[in-house]
Amino acid sequence: MNLLVVAKAPVAGRSKTRLCPPCTPDEAAELAAAALADTLDAVASTGARPVLALDGDPGPWLPAGFRVLTQRGDGFDERLANAWDDTGGPTVQIGMDTPQVTPTLLESAMGALDTPGTDAVLGRAFDGGWWALGLPRPDRRALLGVPMSTAATGVVQLRRLHTLGLTVAALPELRDVDRFDDALAVAAVAPASHFARAVRRLAAATAVAVS
Repeated sequence: MNLLVVAKAPVAGRSKTRLCPPCTPDEAAELAAAALADTLDAVASTGARPVLALDGDPGPWLPAGFRVLTQRGDGFDERLANAWDDTGGPTVQIGMDTPQVTPTLLESAMGALDTPGTDAVLGRAFDGGWWALGLPRPDRRALLGVPMSTAATGVVQLRRLHTLGLTVAALPELRDVDRFDDALAVAAVAPASHFARAVRRLAAATAVAVS
């Protein structure tokens, strides 16, 4: 089974801009790089085939062994559908906004997708979106036209899967890193991660309290 990460290369001014303020664009990119590194490390530690659909150029945060695809398409829904087509086969897809994800959680998601009677898996996010989607094969109908990055994305995505007649297993709900309070909360959940260490450094520099 594939584990597909869809991500944007961390570049100042293009990455995690909602962290600014209190972060500067460079600091936001540093947090994005740390989140991506943790995500890719978790994927690489599973038994899945690791795939990265990337907007931008690979950097030092990319572990060995990943198949790297270039994102293509206009809207994000089209980019996702194309990434699924380019990956092919049974896949669980995640993004780079949940650096607290663990190999165990990813293995559990793949196991749920492989369970008889389950056609899809979906992990909702606290902000109304979703952090993981699993399907046994690419299906552009599952993604095209679903509004991405809104407070209703998760609800609309689940409705779309049901409209396609799929039996959907729910994955644990996770918190996306969108704003700095999200970064603080996620860092507290995964204190040993690259992301948490970066948050602690920046929190100290900006005098923001971090547990």
